[in-house]
Amino acid sequence: MSTVKHAKVLILGSGPAGYTAAIYAARANLNPVLITGLEQGGQLMTTTDVENWPADANGVTGPDLMARFQAHAERFETELIVDQIVSVDLKQRPFTLQGDSGNTYTCDSLIICTGASAMYLGLPSEQEFMGRGVSGCATCDGFFYKSQDVIVVGGGNTAVEEALYLSNICKTVTLVHRRDTFRSEPILTDKLMDRVENGNIKLKLFYELDEVLGDASGVTGVRLRNNQDNTTEELDVMGVFIAIGHHPNTELFKDQLEMDNGYIITRNGREGLATMTSVPGVFAAGDVQDTIYRQAITSAGTGCMAALDAQRWLESEGK
Repeated sequence: MSTVKHAKVLILGSGPAGYTAAIYAARANLNPVLITGLEQGGQLMTTTDVENWPADANGVTGPDLMARFQAHAERFETELIVDQIVSVDLKQRPFTLQGDSGNTYTCDSLIICTGASAMYLGLPSEQEFMGRGVSGCATCDGFFYKSQDVIVVGGGNTAVEEALYLSNICKTVTLVHRRDTFRSEPILTDKLMDRVENGNIKLKLFYELDEVLGDASGVTGVRLRNNQDNTTEELDVMGVFIAIGHHPNTELFKDQLEMDNGYIITRNGREGLATMTSVPGVFAAGDVQDTIYRQAITSAGTGCMAALDAQRWLESEGK
């Protein structure tokens, strides 16, 4: 039987941004309701060790960290609902959202923390070794491949930036690109070529990732296919970084919020309500509005900001 649930503050997403927003909103006596989505815990659920989370000097696994986030939110009596929102109406307040469960949710203020997903090639072997040698984030996982051989797949800004970053950590970095020209910004391409010239980075142009190779221990190599003559070649590597871009999970809000390449535009600046979107009362935090940093700690930070902004906005509206 479907129900209608009203919340003063409704939070969409159960990653670092969503849970942090819930903690701060709950402590402000806003009685937040958090809709987890289908991928509860977000991208960190596919990450093994997180070594850059502040104050965890010995590291923590992604799933353990997200369990702690959830416990913290629940400690302050955040109401968690396992549901997937399939449609939203932001044209009038209270805002209305429909869940896949058939339930309807209304709210005075909405905080969007639905995250962004790394794009992958769709290879079965890629999925098989996800988190065991295959990664979509060099700054998250590069440390684990110190002095080892890795490849980066892609030819845009993301791929070049990740190759440059890894070249300071890894023994060898091979950049695999299906063309012989790069879509990255010229200044990044110049930096890449400088590293290629001094041997820090190797290029495999006109090649595509055909299969990730490995065993119970994780990735042990890759098979590459030349798209000019269809020949294949195997490389011994320990890490495979897929860097063909990210896509924000914002399809629900198309034509309702101002966006830039799918990322929700927020105010920023110094005038307050920095996380407010183009619709008053709707806020965005985490990777849905961050095209640059995409780190758990920055997502959590903007989740805090969004909750404080929502509190301030609700007070100004007399809610």
